[in-house]
Amino acid sequence: MKLKKLSSMVLVAAIALTGVACGKSGDETQAPAAKSAGFKQYADIVLGEDFTDLEAEISFFNNRTDLDSEDYGGTTWKEYIEEFNKMYPNIKVNVITDTNYAEDAKTHLQSGDYETVMLIPAIDKADLSSYFESYGTLDVMNQQINYADHWEYKGEVYGVPSTATCQGIVYNKRVFEEAGVTEIPTTPDAFIEALQKIKDHDSSIIPLYTNYAAGWTMGCWDDYTGISATGDEAFTNNTLLHSTDPFKDYGDGTHPYAVYKILYDAVAKGLTEEDYSTTDWEGCKGMINRGEIGCMVLGSWAYPQMEAAGENAADIGYMPFPITVDGKQYALAGPDYCYGVNKNAPEDEKQAGMVFVKWMTEKSGFAYNEDGLPIVAGSTETKLQFDTVTLLQETPAVAGEEDLLNQLNAESELNYRAGGDRRIQLIIEHAAMGDMTLDEIVAEWNAAWTAAQDACGAERN
Repeated sequence: MKLKKLSSMVLVAAIALTGVACGKSGDETQAPAAKSAGFKQYADIVLGEDFTDLEAEISFFNNRTDLDSEDYGGTTWKEYIEEFNKMYPNIKVNVITDTNYAEDAKTHLQSGDYETVMLIPAIDKADLSSYFESYGTLDVMNQQINYADHWEYKGEVYGVPSTATCQGIVYNKRVFEEAGVTEIPTTPDAFIEALQKIKDHDSSIIPLYTNYAAGWTMGCWDDYTGISATGDEAFTNNTLLHSTDPFKDYGDGTHPYAVYKILYDAVAKGLTEEDYSTTDWEGCKGMINRGEIGCMVLGSWAYPQMEAAGENAADIGYMPFPITVDGKQYALAGPDYCYGVNKNAPEDEKQAGMVFVKWMTEKSGFAYNEDGLPIVAGSTETKLQFDTVTLLQETPAVAGEEDLLNQLNAESELNYRAGGDRRIQLIIEHAAMGDMTLDEIVAEWNAAWTAAQDACGAERN
């Protein structure tokens, strides 16, 4: 696995805008409050020595409902907490999980009544200090963890990744092999041909499962339109912002258009489930494990979940996304959900939350267990093998344009890589009905993007 080292060691991803269009945001954001003399931030905590006698009860809100089950093939939340309590017996951790986490987490924050530790949902970075405790400065945290500036704002770090992933396609190796697909597809056309072979070999198998009904799974398609489709580390946070008609067909099987065309063509050719409205996120895990599904477009975080969903873990594989740029394949490497500690919790709870996050990061083995890329700075421990792909991390926006993507998303209402799940669902709907071509769909997007650039004063190349 080749990981290109960039000057920025973090992924800066697009995040959802909260009530901000083409103006400044966060100007009134308060600096992190001063801590009491006894409070320790992430880097200062020595696990197993500090706060071992701390008595506190905290809550931990997350999206991993599968880890609630004793039937889960890996380590469960119960087992993680039991191990944590061997070191910190007086910190009680109440785990709360939610299948609709992406939306419900934002609702919890907006209510003002939210958990001690939670996975940070898509919010404006300017709001981070209102909700979450700082782990420390970026300079300090860069020495502690990878991807430290994913949730950094004005020099303070508010999120610690639970794990890190790369982007590709989870698939059933046996299904592909039995259909006569002997080589991993590396172009959109080759991928569609492979799906067609699966359908022709056994019509009972769903070649590509869209997970339309889950909603949040649709966002994965946007995620592949940057590095995976262009090989350009600056695409999302710079190139796209100033491109003329960025969603157009470049004619060479690359860029965002090529990603969306794979989805559109698969649906239009009947290579997905018969009724997209009835897809089942939890059920699909067992289906692909049993060989009832050929593949799904999901980040590598999904790989271990599909392995653990049945008796056929050896059949599950993970392939690069089928786009080749100048003879090479690329994938985005970056953090999954990040832990945030409730700024407004009582101090003993905040401290316990800080301890819990550090334990999850350094002692639990969570990232390794979930086939993730390492989070602890300097660590190389991972089970994920992606040797034929160049893994890149996205470069941040240039100074002065940190909020421009958010502003363009709000103005255009496209929500590109910022919760635009409904926009991707519409691709499936139009492809199934045949009432709009992909060219007609992206023409509308390009017009909206151009209008937003004009409104926000973004120069076009």
